[in-house]
Amino acid sequence: MSTPPLLSRREGAVLVLSNNNVAARNALSTEFYEALGAALREAAADPTVGAIVLTGEGGHFCAGGDLRQLATRRELLVVERVAKVEALHDMIRGVRDCPKPVVAAVEGAAAGAGLSLALACDMLVAARNAVFSVAYVKVGLTPDAGATAFLSEFVSRQVLTELCLTGERMSGERLHQLGPVNRLAEPGQALADAIALARQIADGPEHAMARIKRLCREAPRNTLEQQLDLEARCMLLSQETEESREGIAAFLGKRAADFTRLRQR
Repeated sequence: MSTPPLLSRREGAVLVLSNNNVAARNALSTEFYEALGAALREAAADPTVGAIVLTGEGGHFCAGGDLRQLATRRELLVVERVAKVEALHDMIRGVRDCPKPVVAAVEGAAAGAGLSLALACDMLVAARNAVFSVAYVKVGLTPDAGATAFLSEFVSRQVLTELCLTGERMSGERLHQLGPVNRLAEPGQALADAIALARQIADGPEHAMARIKRLCREAPRNTLEQQLDLEARCMLLSQETEESREGIAAFLGKRAADFTRLRQR
């Protein structure tokens, strides 16, 4: 029996998805792209899933592309190489565009496209001693999977250039200082802390959270006027929902809102 590229389990309303290529430090594969994309689409349609945690088996998040496979890419036609890169990029888009909140739990290595995958998530929990790197330059390649786009959201052009040209390794603590790590965890505790964070938001208003994700995703690229327009459209839609009816009634009634029952309708 072949090893499944992705493992899935539930922690209540939290879906835990785990990269399962332990022998290669969870290097990426076409099978993983497809499995993760399918799992995210299923989660988006499942009203019992409130949030998702993405992690890796065996002590590493993701070592990036499999260099043994990448070494043979030059033998392919250009159109075939484009298709390979686009499959990777479609996976990144799938994580970014998933309407459910996605939290990365990083232990060990998150290198190259593995770093991109972690940064594509909505929030990031990392062990203090986790290792992040834009490792492409070390093997004569250039970044893909959105690495430069994600990094540019929180570091200057000069720092971005340094990280990409040196391939310098960064600890979880260093990446926390730079901005994208939401919570630092003690070694071995990143998954537990990520699940705890996911549980905090898993029972929230499903449609409002999807709109909040979009607002947060587009804010860095929009002008103030563009973002105000988007906020207005989202607010008008949210005002019409049963979620806002329940949320406002709960607040005025001094009780906890129950958004989960609305998902079953």
